[in-house]
Amino acid sequence: MSEKNREGKRTARERLAVEREKQKSADKRRRTLIVGATVVGVLGVAAAIGVVAAEAGKDDGGEASGPVVAPSGAQGKDGLAIPVGEESARSTLTVWEDFRCPACKNFEQAYRPVIHELTEAGRLKVDYHLATIIDGNMGGTGSRTAANAAACAQDAGKFTAYHDVLYDNQPREVDDAFARTDKLIELAGKVDGLDTPAFRRCVTEGTHNAWVDKSATAFRTGGFTGTPTVLFGDKNIYADRSMTPAKLKRMVQDENK
Repeated sequence: MSEKNREGKRTARERLAVEREKQKSADKRRRTLIVGATVVGVLGVAAAIGVVAAEAGKDDGGEASGPVVAPSGAQGKDGLAIPVGEESARSTLTVWEDFRCPACKNFEQAYRPVIHELTEAGRLKVDYHLATIIDGNMGGTGSRTAANAAACAQDAGKFTAYHDVLYDNQPREVDDAFARTDKLIELAGKVDGLDTPAFRRCVTEGTHNAWVDKSATAFRTGGFTGTPTVLFGDKNIYADRSMTPAKLKRMVQDENK
C-alpha cells in the first residue's frame, strides 16, 4: 500500500473519531435537556398543589441545641400547636405551614378573611403547626427563624397579627431574607406593641428554635406531603380542588347548627 493511501485512511479514521466524539457530546446535551425539562415540569406540578416536602427535610442550619421551649399557650400533642380562636369552638382547622412557602401565602390570601371571621365569632379554632421544608428544599434558615419569631409573637399575645404580617411581606422563595433577625424585628414594628426588648431577645437568641425543629420533625414523620396541609377533621381540604372560602364557611356553619 502506498504511503499516500495509508495517510488517506489514517485521516479518514481521525475524522470518524472526531465525529463520534461530537455525537457523544450531542447525546449528553440532549439527555441533560430532557432531565432539566422533567425537573421543571415536576416543580410546576408541586407549585400547583403545594410545596412538596424535602426527603431529608432538614435545613442547612441543622438541629438547634438547647432545651425545647414551647411558646406560651401551645397545645396539642407535645405542645406543638399554636391555637387561635375559642377553645369551645365546635370546628377545628389544623394548618401545617411554612412562612417561606409561596403556596402557604396563596392559601392565606384566599382564606384569611373567612378564617378571621369564624375564629372571632367563636365558631372555629385553628391549630397552627410550623414546618421548615423550604429550608430543606432551597437551603437557608429563614423558615425556622421566622417560625421562631412567630412563636415569640405568641409569647407576647400577638401571634395572629404577626403571622399575617409575615405572609404579607414574604420574600421570594429563593430569597432567604427571613433568616435575618433584624428583618423579622423590623416587621414586628407593623404590629402594635410587639417590638419590645423581650421580643427582640427571643428572636435574636432563637428561644424557640428547638421547639420549631421538633415541630418540623413531627411534620416529616406525620405522613404529610407538603405545605400547606389544611385539615378539617381528618380531611385535607387544601387537596380538595372544589374547596373555596365560601364552602369552608358553610362546613363550619353546618357543624355549629
